[in-house]
Amino acid sequence: MNKAILIYNPIAGRRPAAREREIRQASSVLRKAGIVAELAPTTRPGMAQDLARAAAASGVDLVLVCGGDGTINEVINGLAPSRIPLGILPGGTANILARELRLPHSQVGAARQLPRWSSRRIALGRARWGGAPSSEESSYPAADASCRYYASVAGIGFDAHIVYKLSAQLKMGFGVAGYVMEALRQLLRYPFPRFSCRLDGLERQGTFAVVHRTRLYAGWLHLAPSADLFAPRFAVCSFSSRSRGRYLVYALAVLARQHLRLHDVQLDQGARVVCTAGDSEATIRFELDGELVGKLPVTFDIVPDALTLLVP
Repeated sequence: MNKAILIYNPIAGRRPAAREREIRQASSVLRKAGIVAELAPTTRPGMAQDLARAAAASGVDLVLVCGGDGTINEVINGLAPSRIPLGILPGGTANILARELRLPHSQVGAARQLPRWSSRRIALGRARWGGAPSSEESSYPAADASCRYYASVAGIGFDAHIVYKLSAQLKMGFGVAGYVMEALRQLLRYPFPRFSCRLDGLERQGTFAVVHRTRLYAGWLHLAPSADLFAPRFAVCSFSSRSRGRYLVYALAVLARQHLRLHDVQLDQGARVVCTAGDSEATIRFELDGELVGKLPVTFDIVPDALTLLVP
C-alpha cells in the first residue's frame, strides 16, 4: 500500500495555523513508512466528498482524512461502498469516531501507528429524507440528494437545532464549549416539539433523540453504552420531556452516566428507525455526525459491508 491521498480541512479545530505544519509532519512520517500521500486540502463544503470519490475512481490504495466529524462524514460519502481502506488522522472539534477507535490525539502520532493498523469492513448508518420512500425494499445511492451515510451519530430535535443556530465564529473560537454555550441559549428559546421514532415494531415519543452507531456523543459523553460500531444495528437514546428544567436534569444525569436510570429516557436497539414529527406543521431538524442535514420525516437504516476502516 503506497499510493494514498490525504484529504484534510485546513481550518478544522481551533489551531488552523498549526494544522498545516502537523499535516506535513504526518505526511513525512507516512512517506518514511512507504506511504506516499498526496495532500488535498478542502476549500469549500462538500469538497472532501468530491475528492474521495475522485480518488476512489483513480485507483488509490488508501484514503486518509484529517478533520472533524463533518469532514470524515464527507469522505465516507465519497468513498463508500468501495473497498478502498480509510484511515483517520484525528483533527477537529469533537472527533467522535477517532475517540471511539481510541486513536492517538495528534496527527503525527496517528501517522506513526497507521502502518500497523488492520482493515475492518463495517456497516454504516444511512439517512433517507425529503419525501423518499421508507420501504425496506427501496435502495438509494449515497450521492442522492435525499440519502446520506453516517458513521457515528444522528441527532434529532434539540441538538440539531443547536447546530442550526451555532455560528461559525462561536464554533471556531470555542470548540466544544461553543456548543455548550449555544445549548444554554437555545434551552430558553427552543419549543421542544414532539416527534416519534419507530424501530422494529416499537414506538418512542421524544423531543430529542440520538440514533447511534458509536457509544460516544459529542466526542466524550457516554450516551449509548450498548452501541457497537462493529455490529449491524443502531442504539437509539430518546428523551421525552418538553420541560426546560427537566433538560437540566438530563444534562447532569448524562455527565454522571446515570441518564438511563431516568423514567423518561430510553435506550433501544434496532436496524431501522423511522422518525416523524408529531405536528405536521412543526419543523424538526436532524444532523449527521455533527453536520446539519435535513428535516423530518427521516428513515435510518443499516447498510452492511459498506466501508473498509483502518483500526488499531
